[in-house]
Amino acid sequence: MSDSDPADPVDPHRGERVVAIGEPLATARAAMILLHGRYASAENILTLVDRIKVPGVAYLAPQAHESTWYPLTFLSPLESNEPGLTSALGVIDTLVERLAVAGVPNERTILLGFSQGACLATESAARTPRNYGAVIGFTGGLLGPPGTPRDYPGSLAGVPVFLGAGDPDPHVPWWRVEETAEVLGRMGAKVDLRRYPGMPHTVNDEELGVARALLAGVKARAISREAL
Repeated sequence: MSDSDPADPVDPHRGERVVAIGEPLATARAAMILLHGRYASAENILTLVDRIKVPGVAYLAPQAHESTWYPLTFLSPLESNEPGLTSALGVIDTLVERLAVAGVPNERTILLGFSQGACLATESAARTPRNYGAVIGFTGGLLGPPGTPRDYPGSLAGVPVFLGAGDPDPHVPWWRVEETAEVLGRMGAKVDLRRYPGMPHTVNDEELGVARALLAGVKARAISREAL
């Protein structure tokens, strides 16, 4: 499906393309799912791969219909961002299942997003917790207005989570990033929270270095298990 094709009104992102680069799934030691921001593209988020530079990894980036995962700000009432939000979360679930079938289990999969994609990554991890290799949110956080209940079932025990953002940020208030860190930590995740005063709405080299180290660690653990 292209962005000009009519979308399913109930599941608008279903059938959109997924761009894959890097190692083929059949031989990949690890995988990273990358979620782009609002009005961006799969190709755009994949430019981060050149800066992460971990070989032997499959990198998959799904495309949102009309380049937007959900219509309103992530601080809006959850129901006002439907059906895009549920459809977007379904895209992540489908990709995770696709990787597992191909022989890349959850513990060798990293979920990464920027901005709107980071909101999706953290929301997916909270709603459907899995033993991911890591979850990385560059400038984003859990969805919903202040006071949204955060009693998510399940556990993220031991899952490394990185959350980084500028402060102030024009789209993502720091208090929501902090709240996200607290909620995911309460679910058992090992959270690394970093605030960058004055950073514009972008991804910096330190954040990419963290992503590189997390991905390299996942790959190294996979290789060591293969050697047993």
